[in-house]
Amino acid sequence: MAFESRHCPVHQLTRGPRAHFFGYYDKPPWDVTGRHLVCLEAEETGRMPLPGEQATIALVEAETAALHPLASTRAWNWQQGCMLQWVPGAADRLIIYNDLEDGRHVAVILDIHSGRRRLLPRPVYAVSPDGRWGLSLNLARLAHARPIVGYAGIADPFHDQLHPEEDGVWWMDLDTGEHRLALPLDAVARLAPVASTQGVHHRFEHATIAPDGSRFFVLHRWPRPGKGRPFFDRLLTCDPNGSNLHLLAGDDLVSHFDWRDGQHILAWARVAGRGDHFYLFRDRSEHVEIIGGDVLTRDGHCSYSPDRRWILADAYPDADWQLPVLLYEVESGRCVEIGRFQTRPTLYQTPGIRCDLHPRWSRDGRQVCIDTPHEGPRQMYAIDVSPIVEP
Repeated sequence: MAFESRHCPVHQLTRGPRAHFFGYYDKPPWDVTGRHLVCLEAEETGRMPLPGEQATIALVEAETAALHPLASTRAWNWQQGCMLQWVPGAADRLIIYNDLEDGRHVAVILDIHSGRRRLLPRPVYAVSPDGRWGLSLNLARLAHARPIVGYAGIADPFHDQLHPEEDGVWWMDLDTGEHRLALPLDAVARLAPVASTQGVHHRFEHATIAPDGSRFFVLHRWPRPGKGRPFFDRLLTCDPNGSNLHLLAGDDLVSHFDWRDGQHILAWARVAGRGDHFYLFRDRSEHVEIIGGDVLTRDGHCSYSPDRRWILADAYPDADWQLPVLLYEVESGRCVEIGRFQTRPTLYQTPGIRCDLHPRWSRDGRQVCIDTPHEGPRQMYAIDVSPIVEP
């Protein structure tokens, strides 16, 4: 496998003095035209958001960095934002995001042209490829169990229950707001039990829908005592209604991941006897293979390019507090470092405020967007990768 470094042009998309960021790595911030992006705007406070504290949702002009405020939200964090994303099928007009309304977390679908705003009764975590349904998690539970990905300000009604029967992954119709519990936390906590799953609080994180909409995966997590990684992980897959549940990875560690297609999942994980690597898992089977074992040697936020020829990844800071951005060509095994960005140690020493790069693809696969604080408050930048990825 070959490793190389190449300079790629970098274009600043947002400007201070306030911080601007998109959030997580598993969805594109660009609309279908490629001319606009969405982002969050907030003061760089050096702390987690306080209950009721607002962030602004804004539209960004890609060429000029002009910013147009659209709305505000009181349900956000520095790591994943408010799960802001374009609605498939209307990704030049409709966005969806989470907010706090009448003492509960809700999702909002906003028409950015007309200003029409429609509320849904549960927060959104992932949206189906056809834009018709989504998945919802209990983000108040995460505020207690792992605040970095939860929303402050609402008490979890199931806080005293270790693995409630009436909570878990919810399916929600994005037109009607109809919702039902698809995967109960209690059922998963009792699945293939081990000593560490007993007598502890369980939770779900990171629900993600397959590109064909046929399945979703979710991380099942519970506390790990002692120093080091503070929780155990298992990766589970199932149908949208919760049926055909499959334990895909269960050797104590699963971190970042992406669907390659409706049957395969790439994930940084631990496989007994083989160590920690990026693995390609085949859903509903025991088949697993190491990906980029000699060059993709560190955990990072990974995603496939729209044509599935490339894997995009970052990594956590090195000894010099720099974060790399990598492109890995699946067929050849070639790995290209396309950028390296300086961060501040204080962002990683204060819980909940770190600024991972969270690289994500443009819809045409020619650009990569990152959040980075290398020039001051965190801002969004675009990296032109077309000279590398184009055949």
